[in-house]
Amino acid sequence: MRVVVIGAGLIGLASAYYLQRQGAQVTVLEREAGPGQGTSLANGALLHPSLVEPWNAPGVLGFLLRNLGRDDSPMLLRARALPSLVGWGLRFVRESNPARFARNTQRNLALARQSLAQMAILREDTGLRYQQYSRGSLSVYRDERSLASARAAAEGHGIPFVGLDRDGLVRAEPMLAEVAPYLVGGMHFGEDEGGDAHAFCNALADVLRKRGAAVEMGCAVTGFDTAGAHVHAVLASDRRFEADHVVLCAGVWSTALARRLQLRLPVRPAKGYSITIPLAAGQAPCIPVVDHQLHAAVVPLGADRLRVAGTAEFAGMDVSISPARVANLQALLRRVYPSLSAKTSAASISAWAGLRPMSVDGVPLIGGTHWENLFVNTGHGHLGWTLAAGSGQLVSDIVFGHASPVDAREYSPIRF
Repeated sequence: MRVVVIGAGLIGLASAYYLQRQGAQVTVLEREAGPGQGTSLANGALLHPSLVEPWNAPGVLGFLLRNLGRDDSPMLLRARALPSLVGWGLRFVRESNPARFARNTQRNLALARQSLAQMAILREDTGLRYQQYSRGSLSVYRDERSLASARAAAEGHGIPFVGLDRDGLVRAEPMLAEVAPYLVGGMHFGEDEGGDAHAFCNALADVLRKRGAAVEMGCAVTGFDTAGAHVHAVLASDRRFEADHVVLCAGVWSTALARRLQLRLPVRPAKGYSITIPLAAGQAPCIPVVDHQLHAAVVPLGADRLRVAGTAEFAGMDVSISPARVANLQALLRRVYPSLSAKTSAASISAWAGLRPMSVDGVPLIGGTHWENLFVNTGHGHLGWTLAAGSGQLVSDIVFGHASPVDAREYSPIRF
């Protein structure tokens, strides 16, 4: 079976891995010069079943309108993006209904747990190293009301955690001691993992090549050769790639490519930001810390780097870096680790912005389409790293017609 996978980010490479493992002859096509150069490049570096709630929580419409154009808002809607969000935006708001939101959270949680289980199996099979660790994460809060609400939500969704008071937070992460007077408590989520997503992509691409897959870089898809309801080949960079099946995993670019096949995917870009800071020996925190007030996380990457990532910005396909949004992340670092922030020079900070493919309900689109041999695996939003392995396994099971550990119907692109 010849399968062409479009996209060599986290989702595409994970899909290719599981397809190859089940016996497919795999070709991966990537428009960028290397694996994981898009949204996978400098993401939050955290695999987090603890944070699977979609971004369209109840009350999201009022929040967006109150913060329209405010650069310090955790979720920002740019006026210039409004035309591209007509229709999609109304459905996005509709999915913030409490009952829908709760169901969508459970969908993500089921896939996240399966995904982390698969990551352990994948590591054992491949020996991949990507600065991974399994120490969980800390969520910190500065007022009792927010903490109580977060604990109730985690309990309601069945997400296990250990509640911590101020002293417990400092025991878990001693570097929080200097801000402890401002914290009321938090939670330790033991299921969460950390790791460098870009390093993972490069390592997994090498494994795929060694096992016989073709991984074509700088190979932008330009069209499809179709007949009836069948895609016979993918056209890319003046080349033709014959396919028995095609799996579209191109992140935010999936929408435009699907449109060439008269297929409308309810996915829009949500820009995320990160800053990466080099650290001297002994400076690195030992555990990721999440601050929900700013929708951002401070995550160690090995012993010598720190990643601060988060926020969401609806700005169309614009990947330019806003200094104000970067300043938000620097402000978060100052609030969590003031001394470390004071030692960090602005010149040493690497800023990045990437476009997360956000589905209209906050749940990825995984499965078949009205084309008999075209499948999609996209729309993961802020959960791409968390859901990558589980999504790859699921789409491979669907392609091969195998039963899956999760209910494939919950993620079907035709559920809308």
